[in-house]
Amino acid sequence: MKFPLLIVGLFSAMLGVAQPAPVAQTPPMGWSSYMALQPQSLENEVRINADYMAQTLSAHGWQFVLVDYSWAYPNPPEDNGGNPNQSRLANGDYVPLLNMDAHGRLLPDPRKFPSSKDGQGLRPLASYLHGLGLKFGLHVMRGIPRQAVRAKTPILGTDGITADQIADTVNVCPWLNHMYGVDMRKPGAQEYYNSLLELYGQWNVDYIKFDDMGQPGNPSVYHKEEVEAVRKAIDELRRPIIFSVAYAQPFDNSDHLRQHANLFRISNDAVTNWEQLKKQFDYGAQWSTVASAGHWPDADRLPLGWRPKRNVPGEAFTDAEQRTRLTLWCMLKSPLMLDGNLPDCTPFAASLLTNDEGLAVNQEATNPRQLSRTDDLAIWVSDAPDGQTKNVALFNLSNESRPVTLTLSDVGIPKKANIRDVWGKAYKGQFKKTFTHQLGPHDAVLLRVAPVQ
Repeated sequence: MKFPLLIVGLFSAMLGVAQPAPVAQTPPMGWSSYMALQPQSLENEVRINADYMAQTLSAHGWQFVLVDYSWAYPNPPEDNGGNPNQSRLANGDYVPLLNMDAHGRLLPDPRKFPSSKDGQGLRPLASYLHGLGLKFGLHVMRGIPRQAVRAKTPILGTDGITADQIADTVNVCPWLNHMYGVDMRKPGAQEYYNSLLELYGQWNVDYIKFDDMGQPGNPSVYHKEEVEAVRKAIDELRRPIIFSVAYAQPFDNSDHLRQHANLFRISNDAVTNWEQLKKQFDYGAQWSTVASAGHWPDADRLPLGWRPKRNVPGEAFTDAEQRTRLTLWCMLKSPLMLDGNLPDCTPFAASLLTNDEGLAVNQEATNPRQLSRTDDLAIWVSDAPDGQTKNVALFNLSNESRPVTLTLSDVGIPKKANIRDVWGKAYKGQFKKTFTHQLGPHDAVLLRVAPVQ
């Protein structure tokens, strides 16, 4: 018999069992090392970005620092980007070898993360971030290292089960070949994921992004059994950890994701050009319906206000497109994960990222939804905490300047309203029935619309 979670929680409380605090009650706000540092992230560079966040952004709600992929890969210092795949020698060995413990669990490369020496892992980095008042996030790949399978490493918590006995060698990530999938039907499979989360718990990780749970451009692939395995491992750990899933589409997976994950990517990467950004309006209109405390649709990272630090191709969005991007992410209540080298942030982007009124739309609003979409003009609305005021975003997705008109009755305001430009920090005045705003190409305005009795 399965007891409702509330009853289970009451029994646990009566028995004195500590309950983990609920996580992601609002969309997480933070920074990812992905584009700034690529797969050769260096610890000192992560710390520099964390220092910037602590000094400039944390007072406005930004708090997560996410070390992105391939932190176990021994990149040479001159490596300037690209997915760092392994090769295989004629004898079957993999090169280069990833840093790994005796139980097939990846460890940080000591050249890139010097504080990890002597078996400390990423715990010293976590301690540094926590000392700044920030939280530590970690990107990991689904599955078990191929080199662990070749070495037949024993699975922690089992009686002699080895990596080769649980590997699903058919399911290899198409863009990074370090891992095999895990066949969750096999004895020892859950214990392997439990051992991973035990290790990350020892490192004091607050946020884990599991990649390759789905495949970009292939919506038929969704590794639901491994999503469930991570959820079970986190629950077994009994430590508050945010669980982020990439990739998550299609929308048919939304019920399963809400049951098991806190954050779930709603699209392929949406970061390199305007057409990809424009497509997020279609995804967002669908996924906004499942946004709720502890469960947020993830529209991908935010490359605002900088070029990448490494010598790799980067994003070049105009100021208007950056405003559009952040406005949609706030209205959708997506996690806000910045990308790029934070100290290079432009004054314009910094003005957005420290605008508490705008960020409150992401953190505090409810019932986000697309109100209308016609001829590349879109209107989004959400409800402010007072129950009467509306957050309204007007978008011009076309390539020419266009007027966008809001009909007040469409957002539940029958008479008059005071309207404020949130990003511009300026009152527009009092309006009856309609409000029209001229928007440049690819631009947006975020409004606070308060009824006047």
